[in-house]
Amino acid sequence: MTTVYERRAAPAVAPPARRSLAGVVSALLWAGAAAVIALWWTDTGSVVGTAGWLTGAGRIAGLLCGYACAVLVGLMARVPLLEQRVGSDRVARWHAMAGRYTVCLLLAHVGLILAGYAAQDGASLWHETVTVVLDYPEMLKATAGTVILLAVGVTSARAVRRRTGHEFWYYVHLLTYAAVFLAFGHQLALGNDLSGNAGATAVWYALYLGVAALVLWFRILAPVRLNLRHRLRVESVHQEARGVWSVVVHGRDLDRLGARAGQFFRWRFLADGLRWTSTPYSLSAPPRRDRMRITVKALGDHSTAVALLRPGTRVWAEGPYGSLTGDRQTSPKSLLIAGGVGVTPLRALFETLPGEVTLLYRARSVEDLALGGELEAVARWRGARVHYLLNGPDGRRPRVTAELLRAAVPDDLAGWDVYLCGPHGFAQEVYEALRTAGVPDRRIHHESFEL
Repeated sequence: MTTVYERRAAPAVAPPARRSLAGVVSALLWAGAAAVIALWWTDTGSVVGTAGWLTGAGRIAGLLCGYACAVLVGLMARVPLLEQRVGSDRVARWHAMAGRYTVCLLLAHVGLILAGYAAQDGASLWHETVTVVLDYPEMLKATAGTVILLAVGVTSARAVRRRTGHEFWYYVHLLTYAAVFLAFGHQLALGNDLSGNAGATAVWYALYLGVAALVLWFRILAPVRLNLRHRLRVESVHQEARGVWSVVVHGRDLDRLGARAGQFFRWRFLADGLRWTSTPYSLSAPPRRDRMRITVKALGDHSTAVALLRPGTRVWAEGPYGSLTGDRQTSPKSLLIAGGVGVTPLRALFETLPGEVTLLYRARSVEDLALGGELEAVARWRGARVHYLLNGPDGRRPRVTAELLRAAVPDDLAGWDVYLCGPHGFAQEVYEALRTAGVPDRRIHHESFEL
């Protein structure tokens, strides 16, 4: 089924420059790791014997692990500059990668240091472990922090996450703060590269205190300020399609939030069964001065319960987050490609992006088209095109190919910006088709919400 509305003249707009901090931030993070290794290098004389090599390698792993802990927590702080300019999905991937590095470095540090100490003392590994844990300063707290951090790492593994609820994973994940706090003291008490170096100690304190300040402000104080100022409540809930519901949230002076089409908030509905979970949902319409709207597909317990919300329910929100906005636009022509409920941020962009816009919407059937009436109304109003890509009568799913995408737009697709949102497999298929069709990577804008 395809509905096409012929385009009326749309104003040509000079595309804003695309600004990204990703490369700069990544370079700074790796430079910090290099500085940590340089600290060990300048503070270490000759390394002699097996015990010396094991202990030296353990010290390097420990320093890098301490640095990685600070980076890990900093990436959890939800700093708007990163969330909006780099992208929440990319920051989340960095955080996951930093978590894997941290756990690996932690295991290497513990194993190498204990093996080096055991070789130096001529003792068994078990005896050395008991001595270090019970007799060395700050080691009981550090051991507790190690156990917590390993537990966080295990529950974050993909195989484990598939078998546990989001709430369980989320609250275990928050224990990372406790683990880092418990382990910090032993870094200063036992770290040879820090305990005797006032300058390095000052930098280490500045690193950890700076990260703690980011978490305190952006994870605690800023959300409290937002919710006290705007007083968000559910205004209405209505069904859009099979298993898809829209929630309109009312509040005061919402224009002061600075939210834009394509962004999302983390929503906590203060109702039974929902108040302990914060879940990201995109704005499915351009935000207004007194209301915002999200559209949710029932995929789990939380999203299913959203349909039962009553008007007047208080809402706790954090945001706005995300970089899938008009700021990415580099051309006056844009193709929006949505898969399933991925249409929600693109619905808002479909109304607000300047220039010529075409929307390609992939769904299983007509009954699964969420917001279809609105999309067609917007298309008529602004003279845009809407194409629906649905399963065939036999249920067969049509493939998204370069030829299909070229046919969706009236001229050379390589000159268009493409905004893409949908499930991971769909997004990967479309991305490969776009590259085959000659669309440069810099013009493909995608943000994953599998956080």
